[in-house]
Amino acid sequence: MKVTYVNPSFLDYRVPVYAALDQLLGGKLTVIYSKRRTPERVVHKIEAVLGNRAVGLTGERILTVGKNNSDFANSGIAIPYQPDLLKTVLSIESDVVVAEGFFQWTPAAVTKKILQGTPLVLSYEKTAHTERNCPWWRTAFRRRCLRFIDAVVCNGKLSKDYIESLGMSVERIVTGGMAADSNGLRTRIAGVTETQIRFIRTQFGLTRPVFLYVGRMIKCKGVAELLRGWGIYKKQKFSPGSLLLVGGGNQENALRQMVKDKNLPDVHFTGEVDYDDIAQFYAVADVFVMPTLEDNWSLAIPEAMACGLPIACSKFNGCWPELAKEGENGKVFDPKNPNEMAEILFFFARNLSRLPQMGSRSQEIEKDFAPTNAARAILKAINIAVSGKRKGGFVEDYSPSAVQ
Repeated sequence: MKVTYVNPSFLDYRVPVYAALDQLLGGKLTVIYSKRRTPERVVHKIEAVLGNRAVGLTGERILTVGKNNSDFANSGIAIPYQPDLLKTVLSIESDVVVAEGFFQWTPAAVTKKILQGTPLVLSYEKTAHTERNCPWWRTAFRRRCLRFIDAVVCNGKLSKDYIESLGMSVERIVTGGMAADSNGLRTRIAGVTETQIRFIRTQFGLTRPVFLYVGRMIKCKGVAELLRGWGIYKKQKFSPGSLLLVGGGNQENALRQMVKDKNLPDVHFTGEVDYDDIAQFYAVADVFVMPTLEDNWSLAIPEAMACGLPIACSKFNGCWPELAKEGENGKVFDPKNPNEMAEILFFFARNLSRLPQMGSRSQEIEKDFAPTNAARAILKAINIAVSGKRKGGFVEDYSPSAVQ
């Protein structure tokens, strides 16, 4: 089948999924994206995979209304205008179109469905929690848009539950469509030497266990909440270890000041780090902590798992039902409760000998969510859309490991 994937912006982790999907399709995948919104390094990667079937559009303009810097969902509206989008989507011969989300560039895919009858798959990530502040008119638009959608591929259970609540019939929903660049990370972390690990530990003055956060320094990621929990943890008698914060963002200076004002010990900032250099910090760590206040499916969690780390995962992270197995590979916690967060840190500190075993379990769990399985989940949704299948013979809770 000839498949056109309409996705205005994506990062490095999506390229292996597109590469695997293109292989499954026999080299018949085209990806349309915005060169303005997709980082140049990612443009080079997708062009290396798809050649001229990676169609980057230029000249996009975006009107932003009421947007703030917190990055919480529904904190504003971004209205894009891409002059060549509709013409490009309509001109490419496709057996099926896959579009990301309900808005942004999806209306062009819906238009192709109406005018040319091309089956349409929606790739969707949101959960009821991330959409708790969704205005009524946006929900109404989504419900109406679903009339034109033949199948949905989403991240996991929480995303599935939300899209089902909008009116999509369960037999047309597939889960397992999200993946980290786990194979690439495993390759890169295998290349990190003991000398490099010792250098980083010395450079930042790290003591073990090393608790690691990787992500943007913005309000919705809950780093301030993590620091409050860290302060409680460090006030106790037995509180070994360091906290390493990797990433940059508009809250970084305020967070550094918070550490200084509260005199929080053993907290270290790296600043922004290039994606291709991130593996060395996973190699240094003993435990990965994600304190997010809102995330559809934080890719840093499966990244850390692929690198063999136990995880402490916020209950507001949409991936926790699938990836965070209580007591097996980590813990789930409420980042708004600093005492609970401190207790989670104590758990890992008291169980140092179990950390390698928990890290191995992380790797086992994450394998079901590798790029190849994500591509197979997308293909499953494509087949449902093309066949027009509506009911019967479909497993409700779709497991990516079961895809053939």
